[in-house]
Amino acid sequence: MHVQPRENPLSRSDFYADQRSERPLVEGTVARGQLHEDTYFYTGKNGNTPGDVMPFPVTKEMLARGEERFNIFCAPCHSRLGDGNGFVPSRGFARKPPSFHIARLEKAPVGYFFDVITNGFGIMPDYASQIPTRDRWDIVAYIRALQLSQNATMADVPPGQKIPSEPPKFREPGSGATAPILAPEQKSEDMKEQSQ
Repeated sequence: MHVQPRENPLSRSDFYADQRSERPLVEGTVARGQLHEDTYFYTGKNGNTPGDVMPFPVTKEMLARGEERFNIFCAPCHSRLGDGNGFVPSRGFARKPPSFHIARLEKAPVGYFFDVITNGFGIMPDYASQIPTRDRWDIVAYIRALQLSQNATMADVPPGQKIPSEPPKFREPGSGATAPILAPEQKSEDMKEQSQ
């Protein structure tokens, strides 16, 4: 076992007909974790056309994860509002990124945003190696939520919701070192007043 026959990498070998010591991979071999059967999930496209549906249902947890990832990777340029006034462009970046709230991007399908995050666009680099596929979809869902939040109308408000919402009432405001304590809600009295 101390001395055993072996081939140096990329060396010549008389054993094989093609004289290569390195053997080609078996055709159709897929590395573990690299089987991408759902092409829409990994590309955001149906053929060459960006799709306009999320590949899974959007949940509150997904939006929270999307917001977190957006604030880490996207907000430095696009800002937390998605208006393109982030910190990086304010320091002399060559081009300001577009606002997500312009008509062109409000009409863009979700697959377009996924593709831009994955492959980059213009001077924006690709983030495929930094952001996992599922997180890219979470960011896309959060971008849609940002667009809705900035362009909401009175028709989007659920019935019975006051506009603007009332600020919270505090029993103790907090000192900065301690969190404020919310005052208990008085729903029973409010409900009686509304029913009369």
